[in-house]
Amino acid sequence: GRTSIDSLRQPLEDKRIQIARLWGNVTYPAEFMLVGAINPCPCGYYPDSNKCRCSKTAIRRYLGRVSGPILDRIDLCVEVRAVDLASLNKKKGRETNAMMREEILKAREIQNKRFSGSLCRFNSDMKASDMDVFCPLGMEEKSYMEDIYEKLGLSVRTYHRILKVARTIADLDGETQIGIRHLMEATVYRT
Repeated sequence: GRTSIDSLRQPLEDKRIQIARLWGNVTYPAEFMLVGAINPCPCGYYPDSNKCRCSKTAIRRYLGRVSGPILDRIDLCVEVRAVDLASLNKKKGRETNAMMREEILKAREIQNKRFSGSLCRFNSDMKASDMDVFCPLGMEEKSYMEDIYEKLGLSVRTYHRILKVARTIADLDGETQIGIRHLMEATVYRT
């Protein structure tokens, strides 16, 4: 239910859970990675009009179970389309798990160096006050972010999430500066 999902807001943001009872308050550490999935509609076939028979109201109600505030706290939100058989069997040009692992380890090493001596371990740990230090933008990049902030009606929290993801994408590319293409890719992950 929506209430249960929304109860994840504090642990996602603060990395701790506070339980208040009559006898007192207790705080537990809660650092975790949330990976979730939701169908596009109750039957799961939207937008395929040949299979999906859900009404627009039913779809809105179904998707409304995940609130805007919880989505604001999730770094990557992507829509995954059904894969056709030809694409599934196509192996040419794919990165192997070993190749991806190597890229990730390099990006983590970059972050280890970047955050040495700070409270952050990873880009996702950055607070709003860290953005100017660790995610400086050039004039063109600032202009892009101003445009998408206005056009997409972003919250400040979502704006910062895009910057963190763009910083990670730049790290994966081995780039020291966040570029327009990193910001564009990070923006795409905000479906």
